[in-house]
Amino acid sequence: MTDDYDDIINLPHHVSKSHPQMTMYQRAAQFAPFAALVGHDAMIAETARLTDNEVEMEDGVVSELNRRIAYLNVRLQDYPVVTITYFIHDKRKAGGEYKSNTGTVRKFDEYESTLTMSDGTVIPFSSILDIDGDVFNEMGFF
Repeated sequence: MTDDYDDIINLPHHVSKSHPQMTMYQRAAQFAPFAALVGHDAMIAETARLTDNEVEMEDGVVSELNRRIAYLNVRLQDYPVVTITYFIHDKRKAGGEYKSNTGTVRKFDEYESTLTMSDGTVIPFSSILDIDGDVFNEMGFF
């Protein structure tokens, strides 16, 4: 009985003269899985990313916060160091996250209702959750 490959079974391994041999890494890459659904992994990661809901403050807390903002505006020339906690809305989905920024307030913009920190961060008054610092202790703020 003769096999179909008897004529080539004992031939030497062919090495091309015009194409360089692939490295083991290049050969393995040929068989690597491909992304059949482009962007699918990114969508799953985006869906899994958590966001917080913005806290709705009570009237008493809002009025205390407004007092602190007004007092800070008066004391701006003293460059008091404060920590401001504020909400940043997420650009891709509902919600966002709370951040804290510690530094001095460089500018108040009453027309835009924003304050600018010394590092250039612009914070809308409506996004501020809390302002804390030693400057408030001397005037009896809580």
